Amino acid sequence: MQPVQAPFPATRLRRVRATPARRALIRENSLAVGDLIWPIFVRSGEGIEEPVPSMPGVVRRSVDRVADAAREAADLGIGAICVFPYTGMEDRTEDCAGAWDPGNPANRAIAAIKDATPGIAVMSDVALDTYNINGHDGFVEDGKIVNDRTVEALVKMALSQADAGADIIGPSDMMDGRIGAIRSALEGAGHSDVMILSYAAKYASAFYGPFRDAVGASGALTGDKKTYQMDPANSDEALRLVARDLKEGADMVMVKPGQPYLDICRRVKDAFGAPTFAYQVSGEYSMIKAAAAHGWVDEERIMMESLMGFKRAGCDGVLTYFAPAAAKLLA
Repeated sequence: MQPVQAPFPATRLRRVRATPARRALIRENSLAVGDLIWPIFVRSGEGIEEPVPSMPGVVRRSVDRVADAAREAADLGIGAICVFPYTGMEDRTEDCAGAWDPGNPANRAIAAIKDATPGIAVMSDVALDTYNINGHDGFVEDGKIVNDRTVEALVKMALSQADAGADIIGPSDMMDGRIGAIRSALEGAGHSDVMILSYAAKYASAFYGPFRDAVGASGALTGDKKTYQMDPANSDEALRLVARDLKEGADMVMVKPGQPYLDICRRVKDAFGAPTFAYQVSGEYSMIKAAAAHGWVDEERIMMESLMGFKRAGCDGVLTYFAPAAAKLLA
């Protein structure tokens, strides 16, 4: 009697992909509305919602319109909003004093969001570029970006945002020692519950162009940011930066940009196990929107695929301008 031979192949991996129900049973990663942080742009004035030309579908809102965005986010289940201010050249100075003015648009927007939607977490941006006439994240002296004087200013900026009601402080400046200084100042001012999401691995990237348009920094920037933002060729350095920021008191860490640096996200998550986020930055967003506008890609599918890529790479959440659109699909 001939032995019964197993059919070839014995293991057919397509079996588990045969139906939607089977695919759902073995899905390794999931994307939820709670994973999304929505970055919004605010400016001075009243009754303003002006489009950002290089970011289709994105607007700058005056503070009085920010509450409407917050209520939209709450209705969609988005749990966090990140506030970025637009500042015209006429309001930029070398001393950057507007950065810690309690009445600046960012601080007023933080308060407006907390008033309209107390349950939403509000994240701030801590860097001097949106107030600096030079467009840099730090003070410029004799053509150099100085570190320690900048950190002193960043502490004042962070405290003003915490006083306004920010739940999460987001230092994006890449100065040395700013996390420890901000954490110490927050504790001393009674803001021990305010979190820090450090832009620990922020690269000197070409993907930021549309964002600089959105905040009014494109015409202001003199030179480049390569002396403080990371070299795109490096990955081990990112781990050193993350380790330092966690030691100094960061609650969560950020990799920026996002999709070109998914390997960094994975390494950070595997090495530290800390809450890890990525920023799907303006250039990533605008490229998808432009390709979709030409009919070259399916916007909804590529949007959701790109967001899932962050989760697969180990991210706990994503800052993305797609947040409202993605939330609607996830609902």
